[in-house]
Amino acid sequence: MALSAQDALIYLMVVTAAADTDISSVELDRISSLSERLPVFEGYNRDRLAQMAGDCVDLMGKVDDLNKILDIALAALPSRLHDTAYALAVEIAAVDLELEQEELRWLEMMRDRLDLDRLTTAAIEVSARARLRKA
Repeated sequence: MALSAQDALIYLMVVTAAADTDISSVELDRISSLSERLPVFEGYNRDRLAQMAGDCVDLMGKVDDLNKILDIALAALPSRLHDTAYALAVEIAAVDLELEQEELRWLEMMRDRLDLDRLTTAAIEVSARARLRKA
């Protein structure tokens, strides 16, 4: 079955959460929260969220290269949502306020494949830091 654009966004958030080899409950909660409240997920069948996350985790166990998952997700993602995909990935990576080297590498892979300019990605990254900063 082909992925929808929303499914692809879920895949990219799940891979981001798993990039450091541990998907935390904080990351899962944020994926769920984002899929509930963001306009890009309007009309998305919320019952699909757990299935898509599980399918993505299964796929990660079967492939030896995350570029293959990126290929699958990007095939379903219109270019107008590339910056949205990156913003969601940064949000998931930063939600626990610690970025591991593996997460940074995954974000770099995404930046390269999404063909986003450096100014756009920097603005997304600074915005996430500002939103998630603690007092």
